[in-house]
Amino acid sequence: MTILDAVIQGIVQGLTEFLPVSSSGHLAITQHILGVSGEGNLFFNVMLHIGTLVAVVAFYHKLIWSLIKEFFRMIGDIFTGKFRWKDMSYERNLIIMLIIGLIPLFLLFIPIPGTGLKVKDFADIFAASPILLVTAISLCVTSAMLFIGIICNKRTSERSFKHLKGSSADSKGRETYTVFDAVCVGLMQCVAALFPGVSRSGSTLAVGEMRGINKQKALDYTFVLGTPAIIAAAALEGVDALQAPGGLQLEPVPTLIGMAVSAVVGYLAIWVFKWFLKTDKMMIFVIYTAVVGVALIVVSLVEIVTGANLFTGAPLGSNLFPMPVG
Repeated sequence: MTILDAVIQGIVQGLTEFLPVSSSGHLAITQHILGVSGEGNLFFNVMLHIGTLVAVVAFYHKLIWSLIKEFFRMIGDIFTGKFRWKDMSYERNLIIMLIIGLIPLFLLFIPIPGTGLKVKDFADIFAASPILLVTAISLCVTSAMLFIGIICNKRTSERSFKHLKGSSADSKGRETYTVFDAVCVGLMQCVAALFPGVSRSGSTLAVGEMRGINKQKALDYTFVLGTPAIIAAAALEGVDALQAPGGLQLEPVPTLIGMAVSAVVGYLAIWVFKWFLKTDKMMIFVIYTAVVGVALIVVSLVEIVTGANLFTGAPLGSNLFPMPVG
């Protein structure tokens, strides 16, 4: 791997992990255009994920530290009988709702009777497809979700304005989540994990806005909720790297550079996303994901008709949705 390869992959990882355009979808598009299998260097992928994890922790270090302290105080109150659900602070509410929001992820590990597969294996099936039809449709779904979120946020702002004239745009909407809110966001995170092209950050933000949550608070919840997901992705890829036939493919310099680039770009991507949301410029992501999605649908239909990859000319084969092995 060259330094340039590491820099490019670090930029792609940092941008698409946090902007509402789907990192898995853009990875699938990149691999399809280049005609690669996507197996790549697993250890390098782990380090890129760690880079984006560093970005989240760096950006939200104050919030994360306050949540850690509040978590231990909450445990103490639970054991001493002082815990009161109705009297929870913002941090305590956020901790509990983060935990509840993660519970639906266990649905991904439910076995599908008679297939030997688990629900999460559908992500591998879609990712291994020689066509981009699922990714294309999923990007259109992301566009629709973002658009609905924008409409819902405007309605929430209008309702809030009637009660709080002169309030700032950021004060519109609820700041705390309910159990139902957290479950809805958690379920959407499962959907995003299954379909390449459905943006986790974009779709979960949209669900929060649909539920009437303040848009900046909804985005903060989305990013903090994604921290365990990034850790889990790095851990799973780390296990795969250790079990790979060739062992760890360690290239110190490109790996460290790629990790650093993904961290810096990821940090900037979070800042940019929050700025776009605060200034009501989210429509750019609606348009982008819709245009890319529609273009990929056309590409996929052409490839199905011709039976070949439009970019590399390689034959697609007869199995458009191959089952995972092992």
